[in-house]
Amino acid sequence: MLGNGVVGILSESSNKWERRVPLTPSHCARLLLSGKDKTGVARIIVQPSTKRIHHDALYEDVGCEISDDLSECGLILGIKQPKLDMILPDRAYAFFSHTHKAQKENMPLLDKILAERASLYDYELIVSEHGKRLLAFGKFAGRAGLIDFLSGLGQRYLSLGYSTPFLSLGGSYTYSSLAAAKAAVISVGEEIATQGLPSGICPLVFIFTGSGNVSAGAQEIFKLLPHTYVDPSRLPELFQMARDPTQMAKRSKRVFQVYGCVVTCQDMVEHKDPSREFDKADYYAHPEHYSPTFHEKVAPYASVIVNCMYWEKRFPRLLSKEQLRGLMKKGCPLIGIADITCDVGGSMEFVNQTTSIESPFFRYNALCDSYHHDMEGDGVICAAVDILPTEFAKEASKHFGDILSEFIGKLASSVDIAQLPGHLRRACIAHRGRLTALYEYIPRMRESDTESMPVNLVNIPAYRMRKFTELVSLSGHLFDKFLINEALNIIEAAGGSFHLVKCQVGQSADAPSYSELEVGADDREVLDQIIDSLNSLANRNENGPQPDNRTNPTSKTVGTVVNNGTKSSCDPEYTSSVLILGAGRVCQPAAELLASIGSASYRQRHDSHLKVDLEEQGHVQVVVASLYLKDAEETIEGIPNATAVELDVTDHGSLSKCISQVDVVISLLPAIFHVTVANACIELKKHLVTASYVDDQTSKLDEKAKDAGITILGEMGLDPGIDHMMAMKMIDQAHQRKGRIRSFTSYCGGLASPAAANNPLAYKFSWNPAGAIRVGRNPALYKSHGEIINVDGDKLYESATRFRIPELPAFALECFANRNSLIYGDLYRISTEASTIFRGTLRYEGFSEIMGTLAKVGLFDTEAQMILKNSERPTFRTFLLKLLKLEKEDSDKASVGEKEIARQLLILGHCTEEGTALRTAKTIMFLGLHEQMQVAASCQSAFDVTCLRMEERMAYSSTEQDMVLLHHEVEVEYPESQHEENHRATLLEFGRIENGKTTTAMALTVGIPAAIGALLLLENKIKTRGVLRPIEPEVYVPALDILQAQGIRIMEKIE
Repeated sequence: MLGNGVVGILSESSNKWERRVPLTPSHCARLLLSGKDKTGVARIIVQPSTKRIHHDALYEDVGCEISDDLSECGLILGIKQPKLDMILPDRAYAFFSHTHKAQKENMPLLDKILAERASLYDYELIVSEHGKRLLAFGKFAGRAGLIDFLSGLGQRYLSLGYSTPFLSLGGSYTYSSLAAAKAAVISVGEEIATQGLPSGICPLVFIFTGSGNVSAGAQEIFKLLPHTYVDPSRLPELFQMARDPTQMAKRSKRVFQVYGCVVTCQDMVEHKDPSREFDKADYYAHPEHYSPTFHEKVAPYASVIVNCMYWEKRFPRLLSKEQLRGLMKKGCPLIGIADITCDVGGSMEFVNQTTSIESPFFRYNALCDSYHHDMEGDGVICAAVDILPTEFAKEASKHFGDILSEFIGKLASSVDIAQLPGHLRRACIAHRGRLTALYEYIPRMRESDTESMPVNLVNIPAYRMRKFTELVSLSGHLFDKFLINEALNIIEAAGGSFHLVKCQVGQSADAPSYSELEVGADDREVLDQIIDSLNSLANRNENGPQPDNRTNPTSKTVGTVVNNGTKSSCDPEYTSSVLILGAGRVCQPAAELLASIGSASYRQRHDSHLKVDLEEQGHVQVVVASLYLKDAEETIEGIPNATAVELDVTDHGSLSKCISQVDVVISLLPAIFHVTVANACIELKKHLVTASYVDDQTSKLDEKAKDAGITILGEMGLDPGIDHMMAMKMIDQAHQRKGRIRSFTSYCGGLASPAAANNPLAYKFSWNPAGAIRVGRNPALYKSHGEIINVDGDKLYESATRFRIPELPAFALECFANRNSLIYGDLYRISTEASTIFRGTLRYEGFSEIMGTLAKVGLFDTEAQMILKNSERPTFRTFLLKLLKLEKEDSDKASVGEKEIARQLLILGHCTEEGTALRTAKTIMFLGLHEQMQVAASCQSAFDVTCLRMEERMAYSSTEQDMVLLHHEVEVEYPESQHEENHRATLLEFGRIENGKTTTAMALTVGIPAAIGALLLLENKIKTRGVLRPIEPEVYVPALDILQAQGIRIMEKIE
């Protein structure tokens, strides 16, 4: 039956949540369609399962057979250990058996394999020539574990009285894919970056233990949040700054990032001899020489401990019960433990149980040593789920099958294991009912363990009958490199005996194993000889090549080849290529412009407008990459020369591969990802364009970008972007004529077109309202006639003034100051000459008085509301009446009207004019805040409620257009001629509807400038290297020309 090419796939039975598969339908399709001659696989029979991540029908569709009967299969695959009655005689099995270390609980399985004359391959033992495991799920455990914990973190903080963005997260298994889960975390990160976290829980510090795959997976999720990593030694400094009373007044009530800290063993212990420094090799060999310090140096500053580190009993614990009790008494900010290693009774002494996917947390109160299964009350929450990778069953199975499918042909068609490559041969524990040579130590270890043997077999152990005995400690890669075999051979060849006293097995390729053997001999010299030989073995493996590292001529390096579907830039059809990261609304206009380059229509459109010569440009291949492939495919639909790919930018390897195949990268991702992308571009020497502000982190990359010979062009959108280019054109022209800038004012607004401004606020949203609301809560700073004006965020709406544009008299507008205008004086090099520098936000007249009143009512407050914490959700009406302090006997049934709301607004002093009160009341009614519908559970604050209703009631319909209005005024005086000029430039752009498809004005005016930046870099029109803004003529002169050619026109006038 062995080697017949028929493969079986078991129905997993170990756990109800186990939905992973060793091979997906796609893997099966490739194996079957290529034919047995090529793959070694003739048939695949799949046991039926109703819970498997891939339905039976999908396997049938690709040619697999569905049957409970696997008796025709020579090779049978699973994930976890099958039930004993599923082991058939004379077959080969492959799964995670957990038997090669003589684990007591799994010896019945091994006995069954041997009794049925079967063969057993263990995935854990398939390792590369360098000892690295090729088949593992560690990263998926880390990813799922941290997402699960963040979800619980939101619930825990809520029980403590804090509303946080984490509350919107679900458990990993609730998302349809890893990409969907990451998108949810990204959304939380964006909310933290804009809305912030309550200062009462900050600094929010995540401590990651270990640096292996599990830790890497957890940190991959963590990095989706706005974050800063802190060295363990700087944790006290971080907390001192956060608690410094002199700094508290300067700080915001919200904190806009979280902190991460990675600790390894050297951060957890110190040598008992103060004169000795930490030595890793010495620590592994003699942990008894070291004292624990984690509870003193790291844990006091931790909010969350993410435990990803393998631990053995001979090492000091990370945290004992007593240490945790001491920390809690001192007011440690620790909120919870994500024990992804799920090490019961291990490095975290108080983790005394595993938890389940459906109920992942327990609460431990260290002060009274009690355990609870709820989120309320004192203590820390602990997660210890032991089957985390299956929460992302689809991606985990694909990752696993991508590698396993490379081996299946050999395993399915081979009769003699001598025919197998070395990495598969070494993974065979048993063949045809006999242990293979590498694993002959297993029965010897079992025999030495009297506790695991039947009573009638335990007489007087041989080692106890020996005259001389000595306890020997062995540590290192005893099992994965099979050194235990050599050690036992040395003992027995000399006529000695041994008893296994203790065995701790490393759980990763990097983690050593540890065993204690009581070695016996009848002669002292023989025993000494055995000890000397064991020492020689240890020294040989520390200082020289190891036996298993010999190159096997029949083996090969196996890995996963990722094909992103991009065309190489050397393809003769394309002269250049551009990668666009992010497939949101802004992406499409950028992709359309770049993909049209080289076409006749593009050349015809541009020839009449361009004042600068562009090289004869061939077609540009555009690659649009998104976390969701579907989004990228929808974006490029109908666009020639464009390819869609799926890409997770936090996966450095995939990101680098995509970037390496193009000439220029455009990042339209959230700003928190730009530095990651920029570093990859520097490494691969590729230009980068973004539409986001150049922050401090990006600015620090200037020298690195110059050294790499690349340009990082930031702020290439609308605001910032076109506003810079319009301003610098006007300012530079004035300076060329020896003029001095006396006043610079700039106004910009994303508005509804007049036809779409059909609600009381005359405003609509094409994205989440949160950002637009917060614009009106930001403090502002500007200069007016030489005087510096500060506007408090709470007074911003009150400061709004009426505004008119002479060229557009039909627009009744108002404006309020936009953050810090003074930095633009330095940026535009006019701070010493201009007595007025002002940047404002435009809205239709009347907007600010309504929004200001809504703010006074409390509808923009971000603190959690008690009424919204109850499990019984209030109605919008009940919530509104509470905010307005209107007493009603039965608030849900009581009616409330526009006039009553207006009257109450006047009574409470939220506004002084009846007209304003009525307009505000009309807005409240329009938003449906008076309705009897229950408030959604996701709303924990008034801000959440308001955003939800605005998003529902103030969105654009499919036939409505938005509008972008950007207006600059520059007053110039010319000392030589003693005359003055007023320069005005205005951009007015409406959303475009073509073939029933709407492209917003905001998307056009952000996406097209970004594409123009990429084009100028492709043409080498931008010579400057480093980090740039579009404020130099080499950028803005050609860019403004191309904008005009694209139909985005700027009206200019000088008086």
